[in-house]
Amino acid sequence: PGPNMGPPGPNMAGPPGSNMGPPGPNMGPPGPNMAGPPGSNMGPPGPNMGPPGSNLGPPGPNMGPPTVGPPLRPPSTMSQQPQARPVGPPQPGGPPPGGMMQPQPQPPTSQQQPPYRPPMMGAGPPQQPPMMGGGAPPPMQPPTSMPGGQGPPPMMGGPGGPPTSLSGPPMMGGGPPPMGGGMQPPPMQGGMQPPPLGPGQGIQTQPPRPGMAPPPMHGGGMNGPPMPGGPQQAPIQGGMGFTSGPPVNNQRKSLDPDSMPNPIQVMQDDMRAFSSGEFFTDTRGKVPPLVTTPFITRDMGHAAPNFIRSTMYTIPDTPDMKKQTGVPFGLVISPFSQTKDGEYPPPVVNLGELGPVRCARCRAYMSPFMVFTDGGKRFVCSFCKATTEVPQEYFQHLDHTGQRIDKNERPELCLGTYEFVATKDYCRNSQEPKPPGILFAIDVSYPMMKEGIVQLISQNIKEILRGLPVDTAAGHTKTNMKVGFMTYDKSIHFYNISPRLAQPQQLAVGDVEDMFVPMAEGLMVDATEAEANIDSLMEQLPSLFSDTRETETILGPVIQAGKEAFKAAGCCGKLIVFHHNLPVAEAPGKLKNRDDRKCLGTDREKTVLTPQTKFYNELGQECVAVACSVDLFLFNNAYVDVATLSQVSRLTGGQVYKYTYFQPDLDGHRFIADLTHNVSRPIAFDGILRVRTSTGVRPTDFFGAYFMANTTDMELSSVNSDTAVTVEVKHDDKITDEEGVYVQAALLYTSVGGQRRLRIMNIGFNVSDQMGELYRNCDLDTIVNFFAKQSISKLMESNPKSVREGLMQQCAHILACYRKNCASPSSAGQLILPECMKLLPLYTNCLLKSDAIAGGSDLGCDDRAFAMSCVSSMDVSSSVCYFYPKLIPLHDVNPEENHVPSQIRCTVEKLRDDGVYLLENGIHML
Repeated sequence: PGPNMGPPGPNMAGPPGSNMGPPGPNMGPPGPNMAGPPGSNMGPPGPNMGPPGSNLGPPGPNMGPPTVGPPLRPPSTMSQQPQARPVGPPQPGGPPPGGMMQPQPQPPTSQQQPPYRPPMMGAGPPQQPPMMGGGAPPPMQPPTSMPGGQGPPPMMGGPGGPPTSLSGPPMMGGGPPPMGGGMQPPPMQGGMQPPPLGPGQGIQTQPPRPGMAPPPMHGGGMNGPPMPGGPQQAPIQGGMGFTSGPPVNNQRKSLDPDSMPNPIQVMQDDMRAFSSGEFFTDTRGKVPPLVTTPFITRDMGHAAPNFIRSTMYTIPDTPDMKKQTGVPFGLVISPFSQTKDGEYPPPVVNLGELGPVRCARCRAYMSPFMVFTDGGKRFVCSFCKATTEVPQEYFQHLDHTGQRIDKNERPELCLGTYEFVATKDYCRNSQEPKPPGILFAIDVSYPMMKEGIVQLISQNIKEILRGLPVDTAAGHTKTNMKVGFMTYDKSIHFYNISPRLAQPQQLAVGDVEDMFVPMAEGLMVDATEAEANIDSLMEQLPSLFSDTRETETILGPVIQAGKEAFKAAGCCGKLIVFHHNLPVAEAPGKLKNRDDRKCLGTDREKTVLTPQTKFYNELGQECVAVACSVDLFLFNNAYVDVATLSQVSRLTGGQVYKYTYFQPDLDGHRFIADLTHNVSRPIAFDGILRVRTSTGVRPTDFFGAYFMANTTDMELSSVNSDTAVTVEVKHDDKITDEEGVYVQAALLYTSVGGQRRLRIMNIGFNVSDQMGELYRNCDLDTIVNFFAKQSISKLMESNPKSVREGLMQQCAHILACYRKNCASPSSAGQLILPECMKLLPLYTNCLLKSDAIAGGSDLGCDDRAFAMSCVSSMDVSSSVCYFYPKLIPLHDVNPEENHVPSQIRCTVEKLRDDGVYLLENGIHML
């Protein structure tokens, strides 16, 4: 206020700002009816606010000339968090309150119209006549509600108070007062009023005030009407470092958690939006439901989301725009994800000796995206735009729309996911593969016997083998997989369990320096035919080694023996190793104890999280060469160097399980359940995965459990239904919406029945030059999965501090770009979030606190390495649960019902002191 301003009139309504400085030296006390306009859905006014004023009195008699705010400043890329300031009168001659420059009084000009103040919600009509040049204000729409049926959160400054961008009561006859920390919009010309807020808009939850920006465009974006399914930006207002009403005892009001977006509400909203329970993949760029929403997919030309999920479904048309937004373009591919009840498994197409039809230039496989020309004699590839002759055996005429008349009869022309039977050209050494096998290698050292692990395996292996997967797609009714057994401590024992023998035979190899398999046949057998010998071996096994006192074990030669066994049998397969201690016995692959948890979280953590020797990396590559995958079940009571041992599993597409301090009565059920699932789940062997993209983009970086001998092909010795590989795609050139972006992931593999097949997954994306479209068509769960794997990869090259800072900067960059380019201007204290990314700050915090990325000295080196191994090959549904665990209240369970209670938010405010809760993240349960 100007220095000569007199006291306000008795009925003048002026909103007391919560963060405003105290009145000027000559300003009288506020009038008795001074009040800010309470919002329609807001809480009661602050403690020092009177009832809503119904009469706006005339200006005070001594009101000075209007003041003009400081010059405009460019908007900052990140909203600053103002601090609450102590209450006290300004010192004479000191700086003005609030840290703002003292405005100099200037006479009003003809260009500067006084702002019109709209009537307050819930108050009577204003008695003040409208200003010159301005009509009546447009009608106000009711402000939108926040998710969960809550009213809109109060504006910064307390319930019912004005936004904190206002620095004082509105001054008559002058421009808008200066805002602290934000951009000051110029006064409107000609007395124009801002457009009304419509449904689905959520920047302002009060009538526009002088000095505030106009309401946002529809949907918060720049592209016209909002997408169905709710508002496109979610403002968070209410207390970011501000006090409610006048500060009391300098206490800061904390942010109300119930006004913040939360995963539980977002999941429930998504379930309501997809209440039909079906998702049709009939158009490109269609954003699927969240992974937490139960739905079945109807394949109509694009791969189901359980096979391929993308971080974005509308791709920026230029690399500059993608870089500006900061949103990555990544694909999470789960080639053997299990289909749900009601969905059809990918059909198998057998074209005989012809084999799959492919593009002559880029070698992409026939898909619904190919365009047939010349009466059906040629087709144009949607990936490289080359024209290829259609083989005579595959020719078919076109209808009047240019489509083949047999389109709906051929899966490869109408579905997004399907399989081809491969010809001999696609087989190793041009020979049909044999059915794959599973070889069990059991540590029989003293701790394994003492803890009852060997006995547990022996008792349950018969039941587990009954669940071996069957190749139903090839028409098989029983499993064709082979099984075999080895045991080891300091030496390795092979077992001949041929059905032609009356009893199983044991052959021991003590020379582990140069490993070989001492038998030509009988090691890998049909589980059904050799059932009697398998039963006999399992009965004898615990007693064979019951008196052992051997504590030192080997591991490298065991994996070498498994590799040699598969090589000798001429088949691919999986080696499952049950291991206990750090391999310290004198043998290839001997390791040292380098446990030093003090390194974790520091720049030196790479010394304990990277392999201490190249032996296991090289061994993994040798296993890939014979298509032998390695799964490790570790039962360690001390340091076992997971960081080094897990390299074999990582390179071969295997998996690591860890049961520290194993107790059969507590952990036995979980171990047997894990082993049963590991053996029975859908799986493929000897896989090669290649991702092809249309011109303008290309795959550049890969994350997951695989081995790459070149820059394009991922070699996976095994691929199971829980495996996911992640691919980052980058721009090469500008792309257009007419062309779109197409991706084809092709996996060549050997089925459990021994048939060589190709699984083809196709998906298409839209292209846009509007940032608003990009932000409206993102999948946050996939983005979090991608960021997690990218961060783990960076941890091996950088230090943990820079990785954590990079995650925070990327989150800030994405939101700042949205605020700057897609959302309408607003006060600097507001947090503006895109609708589909409103959980990004929360999920980024989850990443920063997770064991895999931020595990410090409170976590052991093995635990940290194990968490990193798990996350690096997680699919999207697993990563959602891992980073935001399920918290389930058990105290309200009705024993007569059989459904699991709904999960609640992971916040201490939701916990009762007398409550009982279950917390699980897919790996651990508390």
